[in-house]
Amino acid sequence: MAVAALQHISYYLPPTVVTNEDLARDFPDLDMPFMEKHTGIKKRHIANADVTPSDLAIKAALQLFEEHAIDKQHVDLLLFCTQSNDYVTPTTACFIQKELQLPQQIGTFDFNQGCTGYVYGLGLAKGMIETGQAKTVLLLTAETISRYINPKDKSARMLFGDAGTASIISGINNKSKHIGPFTYGSDGNQMNKIIIKHGGARHPKTAASAKEYTNKHGNVRSDDNFLMDGAAVLSFALKIVPNMIAQLLAKAQLTYADIDLFVFHQANGFILKKLQKKLAIPPEKFWVHIADCGNTVASTIPIALYEALQAKKVQKGSTVLLAGFGVGLSWASTIVKL
Repeated sequence: MAVAALQHISYYLPPTVVTNEDLARDFPDLDMPFMEKHTGIKKRHIANADVTPSDLAIKAALQLFEEHAIDKQHVDLLLFCTQSNDYVTPTTACFIQKELQLPQQIGTFDFNQGCTGYVYGLGLAKGMIETGQAKTVLLLTAETISRYINPKDKSARMLFGDAGTASIISGINNKSKHIGPFTYGSDGNQMNKIIIKHGGARHPKTAASAKEYTNKHGNVRSDDNFLMDGAAVLSFALKIVPNMIAQLLAKAQLTYADIDLFVFHQANGFILKKLQKKLAIPPEKFWVHIADCGNTVASTIPIALYEALQAKKVQKGSTVLLAGFGVGLSWASTIVKL
């Protein structure tokens, strides 16, 4: 039986860049040297108003096909992770299939998952491949989170950027390369800690939801905007992630020493440093790539993993632990043998 293996990753960042110097001009009261040191972010890429997440995903996929000389006619399943679909219906994955000119004999679907989306996508790809439903899966992640951030919300604008990624997962007969096992978790009781309250079916946008207010930290927002309780997310991550990693390693019958590199959701530098310290992971085994793109939601893990490969922090045969946490609130982790 074929096993699922992660073969290739590429990503695309929109060309418009917002630097910390740009933000300092918008928010002259912001202590930018402190914020840059605190978050680890120096710049972020922002999509133009007419660009959708599918546009970013398509760019990433085209780059993947070219960079790795992939015959797209071999793709037989397309998974698209986004929280911002092009249409209410049909699924955006069908639009992407058309734009990429992928075969018609292909399965396509979207799934809405934020910071844990890449791990979920690997789990879906593995399940479809190892039950014989697909041979080659194109996993795309993309978000234009900047569109939902109030221009006067200095906290969120500091952290988040837009991006798209593309990965190929395929079935192979070499069991030394594999994906899994997985751990998952959700706490819907804390769903309001990261949320866009209005604009969906349950709470459509209204004149009242668009009314702006200023929180205790001086960030201007409305209920139509992206909202995040940073302190609550930090507390959640410090509580959940260590347990998640312990459960995953137990499932895999591995120890921390067996992992060549840990790649976590790149939420911000402060959370990552706290987690590294709490888990006592040596710096050389803990990968951070956030300075040049910020928090790109579901795309942070594949971008970071791509850059780790480019920097030769990992190579063929390396064992990498991937961990996502955030929107939901949810968490997910897996181990990838490259």
